[in-house]
Amino acid sequence: MENPNQEIAKAYNPSGIEDKWYSYWLDNQVFKSVPDSNKKPYSIVIPPPNITGMLTMGHILNNSIQDILIRLKRMQGYNVCWVPGTDHASIATETKVIKFLSDKGIDKFTIGREEFLKHCHEWKQKYGGIIIQQLKKLGVSCDWDRERFTMDEHYYEKVIDAFVELYNEGKIYKGYRLVNWCPVSKSAISDEEVIPRPVNGSLWYMRYPIEDSTDFIIVATTRPETMLGDTGVAVNPNDERYAHLIGKNVILPICNRKIPIFGDEYVDMTFGTGAVKVTPAHDVNDYEMGLRHNLEIINILNEDATLNHNTPEEYHGLDRYEARDKIVARFQENGLLEKIEAYSHNVGFSERGGVPIEPYLSEQWYMKMDELAAPALQAVKDEQIRFYPSHWVKTYEHWMDGIRDWCISRQLWWGHRIPVWYCEDRKTEACKKPLVSKNAPASCPHCGSTNMYQDEDVLDTWASSWLWAHEVFPTKEEQDYYYPTDTLVTAPDIIFFWVARMIMAGLHFKNAIPFKNVYFTSIIRDSQGRKMSKSLGNSPDPLDVIGQYGADALRFTVIYLAPLGQDVMFATEKCEMGRNFANKLWNAGRFLLMNLKETPADPKLADMHIDSLDKWIESRFHNTLRDFNTAIERFELNNALKIVYSFVWNDFCDWYVEFMKVKLYADDKEVRVAALTRASAMFERLLQLVHPFMPFITEELWHLFGERKAGETISKSVFPAFNETKLAPEVEAAIEDLKDKINGIRNIRGEMNLPPSKPLTLFIKSAPMGPDYISYMKKLTRSEQIEVAPDIEKPAKSASVVLKDCEIFVPLEGLIDLDIEKNRLQKEIDRLEGSLIGVQKKLSNESFVQNAPADIVEREKQKLSDWQEKLNKLINLLKNLQ
Repeated sequence: MENPNQEIAKAYNPSGIEDKWYSYWLDNQVFKSVPDSNKKPYSIVIPPPNITGMLTMGHILNNSIQDILIRLKRMQGYNVCWVPGTDHASIATETKVIKFLSDKGIDKFTIGREEFLKHCHEWKQKYGGIIIQQLKKLGVSCDWDRERFTMDEHYYEKVIDAFVELYNEGKIYKGYRLVNWCPVSKSAISDEEVIPRPVNGSLWYMRYPIEDSTDFIIVATTRPETMLGDTGVAVNPNDERYAHLIGKNVILPICNRKIPIFGDEYVDMTFGTGAVKVTPAHDVNDYEMGLRHNLEIINILNEDATLNHNTPEEYHGLDRYEARDKIVARFQENGLLEKIEAYSHNVGFSERGGVPIEPYLSEQWYMKMDELAAPALQAVKDEQIRFYPSHWVKTYEHWMDGIRDWCISRQLWWGHRIPVWYCEDRKTEACKKPLVSKNAPASCPHCGSTNMYQDEDVLDTWASSWLWAHEVFPTKEEQDYYYPTDTLVTAPDIIFFWVARMIMAGLHFKNAIPFKNVYFTSIIRDSQGRKMSKSLGNSPDPLDVIGQYGADALRFTVIYLAPLGQDVMFATEKCEMGRNFANKLWNAGRFLLMNLKETPADPKLADMHIDSLDKWIESRFHNTLRDFNTAIERFELNNALKIVYSFVWNDFCDWYVEFMKVKLYADDKEVRVAALTRASAMFERLLQLVHPFMPFITEELWHLFGERKAGETISKSVFPAFNETKLAPEVEAAIEDLKDKINGIRNIRGEMNLPPSKPLTLFIKSAPMGPDYISYMKKLTRSEQIEVAPDIEKPAKSASVVLKDCEIFVPLEGLIDLDIEKNRLQKEIDRLEGSLIGVQKKLSNESFVQNAPADIVEREKQKLSDWQEKLNKLINLLKNLQ
């Protein structure tokens, strides 16, 4: 069983060990999965990171959670399949490649689409896999033979198939609408890709002359540059100030265009002057008012947010903010600027472009959402799919109830090109209609022209990744076996981008939910509570943390700090927790292995010489296992780790190993061998409990504890099963009572400065104790004589401790110089009494209590309580010596 010839280093050093075992797992295809009708599958698909991505602390948390579930299920006998992969990330990648080429003096449009896409693929080959290689350093057990990319040939084909199918079903259409426009990427973006940011701006009050009058109507706006596209002025019909103006016109300054004043209840009478300029082409609400009142819609912007030819010539080509300054100056020159007020408000920024977006009238492709969303909403309401934590269900329902058609086209080149063709000749009415086809048509089916061209746009990235849960499995056999997947682990900020849409896609294309459970990860924050980000410079490089502490320590720490549904307050130095736990585990293993070298284990003696200690640790193990299983079922991985941690650190290392040392010094060799045999077997089971959280150190120790076959791994060992018959609550209670007694005696030794080398004599006033309990107590408290009886009197000059149903006395004469100890205690009592007077005076001062910061007042109150408690204890100790 054990391998006593193995040497074990004094301290655990993860460097080298981690790379060794990851290579071992890969070489032995430990992570590989193929359909097997004799085994139950458990599958997870990785949220594909962008090919532009680098490893972040968010990835560490997300992938640690996935790996814990995968490793656990693998050990529990499931045929686990964790599919890795990356996303092509249209906007992010195209932006990177454009900059890469620009730095070389190459323009995207000059080289053309085909050449540009070659550069994109080259960039992907060079940089796209970095994050995947980085993930391997974390120890994730993905089936790397299954690595997918959202623009792989198979996947690309399925994305195009989905578009064609939905178009033929009438669920995809093309239309003019106001979209969120990113001037940097020159593309439409979704609502979810617009990030509201607070901006300290201005509110400009501008005078618009009323036609055939010397009067003005004053409008307030945050965007004076858009006035060149104004086609109306709106007031609330209930606003008496403007009732007489409804139906009249104003002459739009600069443009000298006549535009109507009209009433619309949308207008907030309390905002600005209660009169607003209406620019239907550049504001969502103005657009709706424009449709209601049949206003002209004038687009004044180019794709890069410069002003176009629908504006006076002097503004052509100006940046929107340059135009703003010029227009404000012109109003001021003409006496048409009433005033400017400071005004703070939220402005929508492009998540990728980093600039304010523009509401922009554009022809785009849309997907109808109503029919797709209804079953996806019901699946979550009916708990076919469960969310953890459950409060995300309300967020999901709210968005799905108000869902709008999805703008799926993007004005980019890198991505899945929309499979729509047009006849350039357009000889007939039918020729003017788009031709939707998976393959390029050789000619127009209506007029026979071979002058066909494809739509320039590509699909929104999410319109490809919504198929991820099923299309990562390329064959029908695999989809039938692995789909639906079991658990999706993802960040809550893509609940709409990805989670909702994957549910829609799964139900529509596969007639089945894509996953049964969704675990939403927490946000990683720094010690000040700020979200970790590159811009703040508060996010450590995970690879540096791994280099300093090891992957196991990092995995342990992020999970330990991450209760379900709560943010993670992370700081690199907190990885000391994980490192300390690894060292604790290592030292326990090293202690056992050193003893096994002298006293090899013998499985034949595993059931011999069993006492209450053995029953206790067995009961504690199965209690731990039961609580662990419950926590995992509830996706409380943080709690599951703490349950394991408590058993390993407290029960096994701090107590069981200490208790077991008594047996290791037994005269009977058979007792020693039996004890070590059981201890090493328990340690191996303990390693299995820890393995999903800390795979590297557990693999190393597991191999040190036995002669393993080639390719054998703890990753495929059988996870321990809960056995209720092993629970022994009475034994557990008795050992807990024994531990309390031992701790009480150790406290007396510490408080009374009793030298560790001097053995004690104990008098215990309690019911009789078993001989094995007394034996353990003698060894662990260094006592030479213990007398137990229910009617023992307290000896003179003895220290005591009162416990539940028990009182322990320790005679002190001969152990210490009582006079010196009395003087020491009296001095400490005098010092504390003096300190207490100072604190009491401070807290009785009303001015201090009322004016000092609350935390300082609270600190003083806590000081008073702690010092009073310590004083009482010292007085009692002194009393015992009298």
